[in-house]
Formats: sequence, structure tokens, C-alpha cells
Amino acid sequence: MAEGSKVRTVAELMSAPPITALPSETVAAVATRMEDLRVGSVIVVDGRRCIGIFTERDLVRFAASGADAAATKVSEWMTPDPDVVAPESSVSDAFASLAEHGYRHIPVVEDGDIVGIVSLRDLMTVAQIQPVVHASLMDVPPGLKGVVVAETSVGDVRGTEGFYHYRQYDAVELADRRTLEDVWHLLFEGELPDASQRAAFVERIRSYREVPASIKPLLPGIARAGDRFTPLDAMRTAVSLVADAGDFRPSLDVDAETLKANAMQVCAVIPTLIMSLHRLNQGHEPIDPHPELGYGANYLYMLSGEVPDPDVARAVEQYQMTTVDHGFNASTFTTRVVTSTGADLGAAVVAGIGALSGPLHGGAPSRALDLLDAIGTAENARPYLTEAVQRGDKIMGFGHAVYKTDDPRSVFLRRVAERIGASKIDFAKVVETTVVDVLAELKPGRDLYANVEFYAGVVMDHCGLPRDLFTPTFASSRVIGWCANILEQAADNRIIRPSARYVGPPPPVPVPELA
Repeated sequence: MAEGSKVRTVAELMSAPPITALPSETVAAVATRMEDLRVGSVIVVDGRRCIGIFTERDLVRFAASGADAAATKVSEWMTPDPDVVAPESSVSDAFASLAEHGYRHIPVVEDGDIVGIVSLRDLMTVAQIQPVVHASLMDVPPGLKGVVVAETSVGDVRGTEGFYHYRQYDAVELADRRTLEDVWHLLFEGELPDASQRAAFVERIRSYREVPASIKPLLPGIARAGDRFTPLDAMRTAVSLVADAGDFRPSLDVDAETLKANAMQVCAVIPTLIMSLHRLNQGHEPIDPHPELGYGANYLYMLSGEVPDPDVARAVEQYQMTTVDHGFNASTFTTRVVTSTGADLGAAVVAGIGALSGPLHGGAPSRALDLLDAIGTAENARPYLTEAVQRGDKIMGFGHAVYKTDDPRSVFLRRVAERIGASKIDFAKVVETTVVDVLAELKPGRDLYANVEFYAGVVMDHCGLPRDLFTPTFASSRVIGWCANILEQAADNRIIRPSARYVGPPPPVPVPELA
């Protein structure tokens, strides 16, 4: 604002008197008042004191919950003790407060009494174009490393300890002692199931495993499109079709149970899609899911049509269990960003698949196995790796963005590979030890440890999974974690809209005339 110009205050723009409600009034009554008076919010008061605010955004959240509006008090869904401004506050101060907290309305209070309300739209009518002032001058690390962007109860990764968990349980212990369906139930329902709950949950999953009838005729075209078959890309297309055929609606427009049903269907059908598309590309007919087999066994059954050895099936399922969720990795964060826009669950999962397709995320298991092939023999491990490190090559299957010690998934899968007698396990252990030794010699202080992809490739290769199915197999279980995060994001949503620091030429520059 130019020097000497008038400072505009909130009192000039606020709506007064404000529309109010009592905390004991029902959501239905307050919603009707908002609609009749065409306002985007009401202030919840105790006498003349502001105790909360109820907005259109709260109405959307309430509608998604499926609760009875006529039997629910507005105090249960309002934002309590909202930030307020004084009538003499400047417009710029009020605007800054709204922007900082992500609000659209702010009550105006004088001497403890509510006197009005001002909205973002009111403030924008007098906003001046001025350089963006960032809330913090701190340098944000590239890739948002270490930046907390949300709260979650799905799970977490503690990289310095080499530990991660699903809800309150050690993820590795779950993979060792329970089934994938148990973990799925834990992430969707918040608790591990007992025997009867497991049976009911498995029965519900079974009903969703089949590819929708309207989609089956389209799969051959997807499997044979283009000159090169990329299973993850084909799966991405098929998932989009499933969501369309299932009439998935924007998450903002459906209740929690409908969204969960969408999630159940996508998680259950993805393994079937993976194997159907793979077989079609190989010139074989798809194999329908086996009604009596568990997750891992059914996955392998749909590959070959033969009921797999229980130890082999368990090994694949244990790998899938270790990859269900892993904090705010790139694909999980992507699904939450898409969900925050109110998009349907299918759109969020498709976006997650796209993020997972990158070789720096889910595309590494086959590349880690390629490393073993390139080395060839135990005797060649040291010279090969020495040359690779000296060239600055990335050692696929080693290092992690979070873990600064042994990756617990890698340690667990090494034991799984040993248990099933995987053909490449001894060689893989030699390579792992050699990588650590070579780095200690040539790059002291640069500690790299085997990550989940290294021994995952050894396990999946021994269990008969083709290399081009390694990353889709990762996706077959990670989708459960994605969907748990989608459900959590949708339940208490706020659009994810970070800022960027502009570093280009200073604007505004006059636009030149066309010569």
C-alpha cells in the first residue's frame, strides 16, 4: 500500500449483525438458516460470546459422515474457539490470519462480544496486488524431506531406529504372525480382527475380487495395446475403467461407507487385474480368483492356474504385507493430494500408481535383481562394485530416503528367502556384504544398507513371479495403504495446496508489442 494511503479496517467490510446459532441447535436447523439467508457460515454463541463457527465446509464433512442432521447438535461439528479479529484490525492483518489458518470466515469481536463476521471474499474486494510474503523465511528442503504435512493414525516410519508400524503394531511382527487380510482389516477398521471378524472380512473381499463383467471384454485390448507391454501402465488403465464402471463419485459427495466400499473393491480387484492382463499379453486366458485361497496363494494361483506350495504362497504374501504402507512416501502422498481435491477414489489410486511407476520408488525390485545378474558371480562382486562406486553409479536395491540403518523389511525378507531356500540367497548375501565393505573403503561415512527391493527380488524370483510383475506385486498390496490414507484424508479433509518460492525474473515486465 502506498505511503499515506488510507488503512482499510475490518469494521468497514464486516457483515453485522452476524448470523448466529446456539450450540444446542441441530445441524438441520442451522443448515436451513444458512440456505435461507444465503450465508457461508454461522457463529455459534453463548450469549454474546463467540464459542465456535460452523461453515459450509463443516456441512460437507457432516454430510459425508452419514449422521442424522435432525439429531445432531451443531456444537458437535463446529470449529470451537476460532481465531477472531477486532473491528479496528487492518484488512491486511485479517487477510494474513485467514491465509495462515486456511479459513474462509473469521468472527469480529470487540470487548469479548461478537459484533460481526468478515469473509475471505470481503477482504479480496479491497486486496491490493503486492509481492507474496511467505509465512516463513526458512529454506524448505528439496523434496519436502522432513517436512510434516499432515497427521495420520495409519502408520509411521522411524528411520533412525530401523522400525515402522501399521497403526500401533510392528509391521514386521504383523507380517511374521498374521495374514494380509488381518492387516487390511487393521488399516480399514482400526483393529486386528478376531476369528469371526476375519471370516466376515474375507467373505466381503471375495465378493469384490471378480473383474466387473463390463470390463472383462476390454482387458485384451489393454494387454495388447502398443509395442511394449508395461503391466503397471496397463493396470492403471484398468483401474480407471473399474472406477468408471462402478460409478465412483467424488469423495466429497459420498458418505464414509460408500467410500470404504469403493476402496474394498479396488483393493480386492487389483490382483485379479494384474494377473489377467499379464496372461492376456502372454496369449493365455485369464484365470478367475480361487474362492478358497488366501491373498498370496490366490495371487500365485491366478498366474499359473495351479494351487501353489503353501511355503511359497506365504513368502509372497509376507512380502506383500511388508509393503502395505510406509509413511508419506511419494505415491501415498500423491493419493492424499488427489483426495484432498474431493476427487473420486479411483482417480486417487490411479495417481498413486503413476507415482509408484517411477524407478526411484516402486520400480526398483527388478533392477536390484538385474544387479545380481550383472555381477554374475561372487568372485566378481568386489571388482564390479568397486568400478560402479568409482563411476558414481547408483547401486540399485541399496539406500533409502528414510532409513539410516538396516531397512527392517530387507532384514525380514532375507530371513524369508533363507526359509524357502531361494536360489539366489547366498549370492545376494555376498553382494550385500561387499557393497557395505566397498563403500566403507571408497566412500567412508556414506552408509548404504539393503532396502526392501533387494531381497524382495530374490524372494519373488524364487516364487516364480516374472520380473515385469515385481512392481505390480508391490502395488497389489500398497493399494491397501493408499486407500487407508484416502479414507483418512476424506474423513477430515482440507485441500493440500503448498506454496512455491518464485525465483524467475522480477515481475511485472511490460508485454512487448508484436514486432
